[in-house]
Amino acid sequence: CPYIEGARQRPLTHSSSIQPYPVSSTLSVSPQISPDDVIQAQNLGFQSIICNRPDGEELGQPTFQEIEAAANKIGLPIRYIPISPVGISEVDATAFRTAMDDLPPILAYCRSGTRSATLWRLVGKS
Repeated sequence: CPYIEGARQRPLTHSSSIQPYPVSSTLSVSPQISPDDVIQAQNLGFQSIICNRPDGEELGQPTFQEIEAAANKIGLPIRYIPISPVGISEVDATAFRTAMDDLPPILAYCRSGTRSATLWRLVGKS
């Protein structure tokens, strides 16, 4: 299953909760990931993570700090650009554009992946 072009690939297993969907050659989006998914993201070829989900949206949701700790443990860069379900601001779009320039290949996640994909479309990245 190629998620990042040219990366070492390992197919997803049935026990995995990570579900990346490629939107470009440098960005895939995913529903909420867990701290345990971070190493799998790296194994799939992702070299960075962007969290677009605000903490506290749902009971039991992993916090950004939990995901960040797992990423830091393996040296995977991570950015927190929380997007409210109400809408995306120009500040959000600018931060995402900067992260896209600095971090590829990226796995971006939110509750369903939709906000991350919408941000990508708004910033016009290929």
